[in-house]
Amino acid sequence: MAVPKIRPTGVERTFADDEIIVSKTDPQGRITYANRVFLRVSGYTELELLGQPHNILRHPDMPRSVFRLLWHTIANGQEVFAYVVNLAKNGDHYWVLAHVTPTFDDAGKITGYHSSRRRPKRDAVQKAQDLYANLLAVEAKHADKRSAMDASARVLTDLLETAGVAYDEFAFSL
Repeated sequence: MAVPKIRPTGVERTFADDEIIVSKTDPQGRITYANRVFLRVSGYTELELLGQPHNILRHPDMPRSVFRLLWHTIANGQEVFAYVVNLAKNGDHYWVLAHVTPTFDDAGKITGYHSSRRRPKRDAVQKAQDLYANLLAVEAKHADKRSAMDASARVLTDLLETAGVAYDEFAFSL
């Protein structure tokens, strides 16, 4: 199922510091659960979200390389923390600090993913925006999505290796 193209409005939404956006997906990233905070902030109804790929929320200012790193990490059974800018149904955007964890069955097989997202600090959002703008500039230099993502991923990997940290450690340093 194709994700609808929504044009960003440039308007930022927010949510309270004590609220948590929660969603669950199947192993392919299709949404199986969305809490009320998620529904309110994203502007979607439960019926509109359930069964949809989580990238229905993908904002064009979100580098593909960060998603690649996130999916690689959780598909390998590890948790990850990441700053993400999401796109609401009406085109508004909202920033989150996402904590994504795999869910396992009794045999150790991944059966889905659980994401809890909190409101990030403004200074961390600014630093994430600066990093993501640089990664997007790298992506923009390539004609096809695959080579764009590969080039951006190399820049991100080099940055993390130079800092001597994993992405989630880097995220907490912002």
